[in-house]
Amino acid sequence: MQLRPLGRSPLKVAPLAFGGNVFGWSADQARSFELLDAFVDHGFNLVDTADVYSAWVEGNEGGESETIIGRWLKQSGKRDKVLIATKVAKWKRYPGLSPTNIREAVEDSLRRLQTDHIDLYQAHEDDPKVPLEETLRAFDDLVTAGKVRVIGASNYEAPRLADALATSKAKGLARYESLQPEYNLMDRKGFEGALQPLCVQEDVGVISYYSLASGFLSGKYRSEADLAKSKARAAKVKNYLTGRGMRVLAALDQVADAHGATPAQVSLAWVMAQPSIAAAIASATTVEQLAELARAASLQLTGEQLDALKAASDA
Repeated sequence: MQLRPLGRSPLKVAPLAFGGNVFGWSADQARSFELLDAFVDHGFNLVDTADVYSAWVEGNEGGESETIIGRWLKQSGKRDKVLIATKVAKWKRYPGLSPTNIREAVEDSLRRLQTDHIDLYQAHEDDPKVPLEETLRAFDDLVTAGKVRVIGASNYEAPRLADALATSKAKGLARYESLQPEYNLMDRKGFEGALQPLCVQEDVGVISYYSLASGFLSGKYRSEADLAKSKARAAKVKNYLTGRGMRVLAALDQVADAHGATPAQVSLAWVMAQPSIAAAIASATTVEQLAELARAASLQLTGEQLDALKAASDA
């Protein structure tokens, strides 16, 4: 597996990351253990979660994903084979990025994960109420204490990310080595406008989420009748059932046919080929789905194919 650097940090990541939002939601503990074992067996290493996962499920309160991952780490003995990435700021139990909140939240995450360190600890969203220096100093303290190896940001706008990087440099603090934005063939403007050039310039590794546009880019949803396949995804996928969406699917079909691949594999390979991308996050709820997604990491698209997919998405 060809590993990629995560920013300027010592972490090296495989180009496909597992989205842990399904643990405790659409994958119970037994299935989650199977998926994590299969993920490692395929040669991948980055498992992404958050303290808030999966609080949106009836009967859950948050922390379920981290708890399942922690139990798997203890049972499997595979802590040294994976990089664990989690986040703070969006859970109502630990909202925002105040130093106190960060200090308390990380201890809770470490307890649930049953580990003495988090490889990548991310600000799940910006908190403009807290000065950047205070947030970054709190993160830096965790790095110094050995509880966190590397820090990252998620859902930051370009000006705030630039300010955070400048603050870290000026104050000698740990810097955001990664950015986690929404990015896929259907959702490009938010990242490509100002964030992507900034990440390239500053060597910030990008870990994209919604890499398959909530499953739309798998090709499974081509009409409103198909929305019945997933109630959880129907509302968002419906927004992609447009002329542009159909053109993107047609382009994916053409490239997929040329490689004997699937639209999902091609979609992920396109993201992985973009500048600054360290890894694309995708989720699976069966080992068969995971095996399909795994091939994306070795799928090499030609320049012409990359351009054709971009042109369909531009239209």
